[in-house]
Amino acid sequence: MTTRSIVLFSGGLDSILACAILAGQGLDVLAVMFTSPFFGTQTAERAEDEKRLMLKRYGIRVEILDITEDFLPVLLAPAHGYGRFLNPCVDCRILMLQKAARLLEVEGASFVATGEVMGQRRLTQRREVLALVERESGLDGRLLRPLSALKLAPTPMEKAGIVDRSRLFALHGRGRKEQMALASCLGIRCYPAPSGGCLLADAHISGKVRRVLDRWPDLDTNDLRLSPIGMHAFLPDGSWLVLGRNQKENDRIRGLARENDCVVSLTGGSGTIGLWKRIKDPGLCPSVASIVASRQGGSPGPTTVLFSGKVLCAVPVPSHHFDSSGLTMNTHNSMQRDLHHA
Repeated sequence: MTTRSIVLFSGGLDSILACAILAGQGLDVLAVMFTSPFFGTQTAERAEDEKRLMLKRYGIRVEILDITEDFLPVLLAPAHGYGRFLNPCVDCRILMLQKAARLLEVEGASFVATGEVMGQRRLTQRREVLALVERESGLDGRLLRPLSALKLAPTPMEKAGIVDRSRLFALHGRGRKEQMALASCLGIRCYPAPSGGCLLADAHISGKVRRVLDRWPDLDTNDLRLSPIGMHAFLPDGSWLVLGRNQKENDRIRGLARENDCVVSLTGGSGTIGLWKRIKDPGLCPSVASIVASRQGGSPGPTTVLFSGKVLCAVPVPSHHFDSSGLTMNTHNSMQRDLHHA
């Protein structure tokens, strides 16, 4: 009977190679991609198309699983801390491997493999960290890294002959030339360029998410999905306004609206969408309408705003209440003075 393996799959070259190496040894490979609001979001939005593409292009069967609910407590309190910004890389890796470990029995698989290359990433791919995540994920002896296997001790799968160690590799470091050469040898001609990876490793986005976490440590997965999107305004009653900067963000914001939220838009049907959440003072409606009106472009004069089905006339917020990273209200009183004199 053919041995099945589960491969952690990002869609990048390294994980494609890991799948191809194992498939080339006659193993049945199931690739699993985990997604959250900070990684794999575009793939999750077109999951079925992505699965068909991976099967057609590389012969890889892919399952795409959202782990946002499990990722939230990891983000709030990572046992192994954060990277440079808000990226809990080590704990995130452990979480993914734990999820993969639970799939072994479900899928009838014998072991988990990854496309990790030792020394490629400072936080998660040092020798001691590779050992740590294997141990804490509960995968001791059931985790294979085909691209760097010859730099590591033989696994039980190699010792038992399930995987031929002589057909594994000794890649190391941050370069990509060896992977590209290996892809050519394996007949893989088309593969994605390196991407930015997790959004939490981005200074601007992690700062935006941090401001949300600091205000609401009790946030839920809906809040978490909103946290990296658009521009944010935090109002005096402790409420939160999220503004889309383009149609894609508008669509995502509208899709995340819940029963007690207010959706605010320009009456013309174009421009930004605002989602007002955690509302305690409905008297702030004119201020919220003015913030949304300021995103209309063109004339800075009064405009009409659709506020949860009601039409309001609003004066746009003056531009000095915005900064380069989004929307920062200097103070509510100064904004009100500016709107009064506009």
